[in-house]
Amino acid sequence: MKILLKIFAATVLFAASQISLAGLPIQTWVTASGARVMFVQADAIPMLDVQIDFDAGARFDPPGKSGVAQLTQDLIGKGMPQMDEQQIEDRLADLGAQMSGGASMDRLSHTLRTLTDPAIRTAAIDLFAAALQTPNFPEAVLAREKTRRIAALREANTQPDYIAQRRFYALLYGAHPYAAEPTEQSVLAITRADIENFYRQTHSAQRAVVSMIGAISRSEAEAIAEQLTRTLPAADALSPPPAPEATHAQVERIAHPAQQSHILIGMPAIVRGDPDYFALLVGNHVLGGGGFVSRLMHEVREKRGLAYSVYSYFAPMKQTGPFIIGLQTQRTQTDAALQLVHQTLRDFLTRGPSAAEVKAAQNNLIGGFALRIDNNHKILELLASIGFYQLPLDYVDRWTEKIGAVTVADIRAAFARKVKAEQLVTVVVGTTVTGDK
Repeated sequence: MKILLKIFAATVLFAASQISLAGLPIQTWVTASGARVMFVQADAIPMLDVQIDFDAGARFDPPGKSGVAQLTQDLIGKGMPQMDEQQIEDRLADLGAQMSGGASMDRLSHTLRTLTDPAIRTAAIDLFAAALQTPNFPEAVLAREKTRRIAALREANTQPDYIAQRRFYALLYGAHPYAAEPTEQSVLAITRADIENFYRQTHSAQRAVVSMIGAISRSEAEAIAEQLTRTLPAADALSPPPAPEATHAQVERIAHPAQQSHILIGMPAIVRGDPDYFALLVGNHVLGGGGFVSRLMHEVREKRGLAYSVYSYFAPMKQTGPFIIGLQTQRTQTDAALQLVHQTLRDFLTRGPSAAEVKAAQNNLIGGFALRIDNNHKILELLASIGFYQLPLDYVDRWTEKIGAVTVADIRAAFARKVKAEQLVTVVVGTTVTGDK
């Protein structure tokens, strides 16, 4: 068995390397029902991975019902008129297939992995299509999932990192749904009717992107895409919320008995597909995204020992996603760490990175690019992102070229446009409390 697993792994890596050498041969079209399809034919292994993404993320949760999107995703595949949850699980096990998914602020994802043997693949696609198109959202399963969510929220609400993140997003996004996090009260308020209504409003073919990679032909892919989307709910005119408003500089401190302060600093900064993305990616690798070679790590940890880890990143989203700096430090060192982080960021914004730092960041990012497409799962997620966020079809093919073309001037200009000291929000959880010295 171990030998077979090694051979299988080597085959997967070989297939991925062949794709990367030849570029990513994406084929795309629109189904008769209006769904966009992204397809890569990969014949090296007899597997098919399918993902269908709906413009149905948590930003569409109804007011006072935060958590509807996540619960909708949880319940799809847990029951339909012809099969209950256990029967679905048994059927998947018999086929050796897997159904899963996820929910984010922007989208709901439903995935299937199956062998491409015609009998198995047909049965697996039939099951996946039925789960997507005829969910019945059983009351008992909904009650169970609500109980699980509430238990997880109660536990999370004791953790300083979760408290910091929750308050941070509330300050960044205010009335925008990106700030809305499920609470015990909002989850308790969700009914089966809320789930059904959310499903009808968001799971139309016109809001869907179907992504596939595997050992099937174009004609087979077309048939699968049509089957998965043709009887989804009718299109709904649900509109996205208005763009997030600009923030202003503020610091909020929340006492907590944790030994360390948990610190988040940032602001809304970038949408997916922004032309500044590659300059920001390279620049941030220098600032705080490059691990031990980043400036923040060097200044805060290596030189002064104020934190074990400090990092920064941009999180582009459908609407303006955040720029974030994060770290943990001893409570008594909080102010010193904050001052140093802000000083390091100011220096970076003023002077930018050096040419040597940019070259090192480019080499590191380009050298690690193969790891981004070294298996079908990663390629599937790239396909889904390209389709959902309407990125160029040659996005993967030109990724290293775009990274290599970034200059110091590009980085300085991009950071000047996207990161402004007068708009940075800071949240500190676990800050100094009575008795600290």
